Amino acid sequence: MQHRTNIRTVGVIGAGTMGSGIAQVFAQNGRKVLLYDALDGAVERAVGMIGKFLDKAVGKGKLEASAAEATKANIKPSALGDMSGVDLVVEAISEDPPIKHALLRELQKTVAEDVIFASNTSSISVSDLGRVSGRPDRFIGMHFFNPVPLMALVEVVVGLQTAEPVVETITALAKDLGKTPLRVKDHPGFVSNRILMPMINEAVLCYSDGVADGETIDGVMKLGMNHPMGPLALADLIGLDVCLFILEVLHRDLGEDRYRPTPLLRTMVRAGFLGRKSGKGFYDYDNK
Repeated sequence: MQHRTNIRTVGVIGAGTMGSGIAQVFAQNGRKVLLYDALDGAVERAVGMIGKFLDKAVGKGKLEASAAEATKANIKPSALGDMSGVDLVVEAISEDPPIKHALLRELQKTVAEDVIFASNTSSISVSDLGRVSGRPDRFIGMHFFNPVPLMALVEVVVGLQTAEPVVETITALAKDLGKTPLRVKDHPGFVSNRILMPMINEAVLCYSDGVADGETIDGVMKLGMNHPMGPLALADLIGLDVCLFILEVLHRDLGEDRYRPTPLLRTMVRAGFLGRKSGKGFYDYDNK
């Protein structure tokens, strides 16, 4: 099994919050990034967001202006067909298995066989995605955390057929990006969401039961447990629809009631209260 180990050009598929952050981190660390999103205008918005982030860092004296400009120059809006020239593909599209499957089948036609595919999935089976990709030995999970430029962790998720040299390559790459890679097995929720999502679910249940208001629940966890952000505010940041999806995966695949999403979470998602991205969740962001 041969795979590329000198990762100089990276194709990032998906230009949402996670994809744009992933693109920025690769670009800041000297990689050329081909950024693609199927949604019209998404790449342009992502490039604008990255530019604002970098300019703000320059303004605060945390980044040299020359480094910011070099980072911007390393990101190129691209088409899916341009991915034939990359050394690594990182997929960061929506957490929807059929959509991911369709993308992987399309990429299989254009990307060289020795290129590693990595998925930023937070809950979908890496082994299953690897099977669909046609290169299960060269498929791996590279689960970044939001906000990507600031969070140190990368969960390196090893599928049933992921080759050990591929694990070593991605682990070394994550370190080169200034991240801390932690290896986990392909299992529902991996480690992060298997522990985090039941906590968020329980916080939502406390809220719906009227035990305390949202700021009090978050305050208890921040002041009493030394969490930097309370679980309800964190759910708003992640997206309540994403939290619901992950809990549904955990409940289905592990079959335990502790992962059953609380009814209020379902109701809020159906009502379009998704957190920061919709302007309202457990907190009102339109009025802040």
